[in-house]
Amino acid sequence: MDPAEKHTLVRYRVMAYVVGVGLLVLVLVGVPLQYAAAMPAVVQIVGPLHGFLYIVYLVTVADLVRRFHLSSVQVVALVAAGFVPFLAFVVEAWMTRRIRGQGTDAG
Repeated sequence: MDPAEKHTLVRYRVMAYVVGVGLLVLVLVGVPLQYAAAMPAVVQIVGPLHGFLYIVYLVTVADLVRRFHLSSVQVVALVAAGFVPFLAFVVEAWMTRRIRGQGTDAG
C-alpha cells in the first residue's frame, strides 16, 4: 500500500470513529434527554454537528471508494454506517481488514 492509500485509510478510519461516536451520543444520550427529561440541548448541539461530520465522512468514503475500487455492497455498508448506531465500528473494522489484507484490490 502506497503512502497516499495509507493516508486515505487513516482519514476514513478517523472519520468513521468520529461519526460513530457522535451518533451514539446523539441516540443514547441526546434523544433520551430530549424526550424523557425535556432537555433538548444535546440534540440541538450534537445533531447538526453529526450532520456536518457525516458529510465530511462521506467525502472520505468517496475517496476510499475511488482509491480501492470498492463494490456496491461495500459502498452501501459504508454509507449506512453513518446513520445506524454501532454500525460505523463494525464496518470500519471490516473495511480496514479487507483493505489491509488485499492491498489495493479490496473489491
